[in-house]
Amino acid sequence: MRLTTALSALTLGFACSFAASVQAADNPWPQKPVTVIVASAAGGSADVLTRIVLTHLAQETHASFVVDNRPGAAGNIGMAQVKRAAPDGYTLGYGNINTLAINPALFSKLPYDAQKDFVPVGRMFSIYNMVVVRTDSPIKSVADLIARAKASPGKLSYAAAGTGSSGHMGGELLKKMAGIDVLFIPYNGDPASLTDLAGGRLDYTITNASVAWPMVKGGKLRALAITSRERVALYPDLPTVNESGLKGYENVSWGGLVFPKGTAQPIVDKLSTALEKVLQSDSLRQDLFNANAVAGTGTRQDFIRFIASEQKKWADLVEIAKIPKQN
Repeated sequence: MRLTTALSALTLGFACSFAASVQAADNPWPQKPVTVIVASAAGGSADVLTRIVLTHLAQETHASFVVDNRPGAAGNIGMAQVKRAAPDGYTLGYGNINTLAINPALFSKLPYDAQKDFVPVGRMFSIYNMVVVRTDSPIKSVADLIARAKASPGKLSYAAAGTGSSGHMGGELLKKMAGIDVLFIPYNGDPASLTDLAGGRLDYTITNASVAWPMVKGGKLRALAITSRERVALYPDLPTVNESGLKGYENVSWGGLVFPKGTAQPIVDKLSTALEKVLQSDSLRQDLFNANAVAGTGTRQDFIRFIASEQKKWADLVEIAKIPKQN
């Protein structure tokens, strides 16, 4: 009797396992469009670059991705929506240097926990910042900028796209590493600050390279340096801040994909593997290159470690630079 019962239980276990396998095979992810919440405005660099990557991902996974732009509150509104989404594999979030690394240190209270509420999938791309001046500026290099700032403490002013933006944090990092006293002026977006820079109302800006470069090429602005650790193929003749006297300086914007906490691991692994594959393709790399960005590298675990290192880096800077907490 016990043997018969055991065999029956074993048979039932095999049957259930087989049924689950058949069901999974019959209903592979994805079965419907996947919503991707991008916590920035449509048409901006984050939106454009994310759509480029999603186009390639759609071909690889046979998924349909639908972008849902939810700008506001430095990205916090959109990320809160990702947090609240059902973890069924049909909602993704665009997480970047601000929402995943800077905001946790800068805001006194967030509607999400960057470390606990999301499951990282992978880094999609990096976007470099530039240190730029007006074309007729007497400042000819980063070393020159530092020397002038030290000669006239509190006199030079720089701008970036708002408090806590990548440009602002890059400016504070430069300020700390160089030991200079300069005035930060927050702007509502890069275009406005670049217009004022060209008009002589600012001394320099640290801004998104994809926004500044057209004005540099058009002769309205002059780029002093790129904020990557090493020179990049996009701007081969442009020196880095790192090689201009501030060893170890790096200020790079980046963006990646995250799922809400609780999303099934097989779904996470499938999308992560697909992303890693398409990022190695020449076609995607060229598409991102044409949009002034560089394809992300590494595995999902690399992305997880990278986020952690970025969180510590910018949290330390917020504390050392005594940047006021935002509400």
